[in-house]
Amino acid sequence: MGGDDARLRAVVSLAQTMAAAHTPRGSWRAAALGACEALDGSFAALSVWERGPGRLRVLVNAGERAEGEEEFPEEETYPVYQFPEITEFLHERWAGGGEPDAWVETADGPVGGTPSVGVRGYGRGYCQQRAAALRRRGRGCCVVAPIVLHGRAWGELYVARPVGEPVFGRQDADFATVLASVVAAGISQAERLEEVRKLAFTDPLTGLANRRSVDVRLDEAVERHRADGAVVSLVVCDLNGLKRVNDTHGHAVGDRLLERFGSVLSRCGAMLPGALAARLGGDEFCLLAVGPESDDVIRVATELCDRAAELELGDGVACGIASTGDPIGPVVSARRLFRLADAAQYRAKAARSTEPVVAGRDGEVIRLADAPPRSPHDRRHLRGSRP
Repeated sequence: MGGDDARLRAVVSLAQTMAAAHTPRGSWRAAALGACEALDGSFAALSVWERGPGRLRVLVNAGERAEGEEEFPEEETYPVYQFPEITEFLHERWAGGGEPDAWVETADGPVGGTPSVGVRGYGRGYCQQRAAALRRRGRGCCVVAPIVLHGRAWGELYVARPVGEPVFGRQDADFATVLASVVAAGISQAERLEEVRKLAFTDPLTGLANRRSVDVRLDEAVERHRADGAVVSLVVCDLNGLKRVNDTHGHAVGDRLLERFGSVLSRCGAMLPGALAARLGGDEFCLLAVGPESDDVIRVATELCDRAAELELGDGVACGIASTGDPIGPVVSARRLFRLADAAQYRAKAARSTEPVVAGRDGEVIRLADAPPRSPHDRRHLRGSRP
């Protein structure tokens, strides 16, 4: 009974630890470590089955890792065809229970000279690849538990013991199946939380980042600039003609214009490594780049203006740039960089410029940014009369 109590406590602990994780990686790590402890293993891994490329991708390695095993590997993948026990149920669906049970593999071959421990036909095929991997990494046995999420095979939970330790038995495999169900519930919760987080930082119309995301990233970027001098550049764009499109063709057409420009912004932003493309609200967008030189940012912004002018509707964009790589004075806060880029964009709007206006390469832009905030009337006047 004591053993049953310990396993019940392990299940509860696993569920609680996964629920307390704040990131997907944290949830994966909690799943692997919790299962490893619950099964008295020395190592555990959590992997996802990617149907498109047909591979098993390792998300996390936890516990006593062998040489070359990273905790969160970027490229540790295995072709699914090498694992016949996976292909047996990879494309199956399970609804209302009946999920595949866990099985055991050993470094010496099938347990007791018989097919690997498993039921209902799953996992009965001896996998030479797993046995070779166990021997190569100094492990004696492993238990593999498929994870089923939303009625489909999602991935697997893998727990191993070193050479010399007792081999996993049928009860261990049954318990691993229970743990896999708990892990599946935790992953589902983590995915929901991640979706909520993405919604909080994503513009629902264009799929770009939103103003909240820009504020967070810009604060981080300015801190990095102050710490190590990294070049931080902000491109602020105002989509010309949106009001006219809305008034003439309707808001649905106006939304399509916003979406199309969002795609143009995203494609241009991809030319700057790590750049963040965002919709600030209404007809205002921005690009935030950390690292690239200001001349590179200006070239991308110029191409952005050219591509925007080619859109079927609208009237191009007014684009302003502020970069710490230009003579704009000390940037001690995100607000100052934003005001500089904003002032440059206002100049571009007022001049109906088809090219970006760059702070620091025009003294008037600096003076505008350092002036007291304008009233709404002044802002409309500076933007010009064209919608």
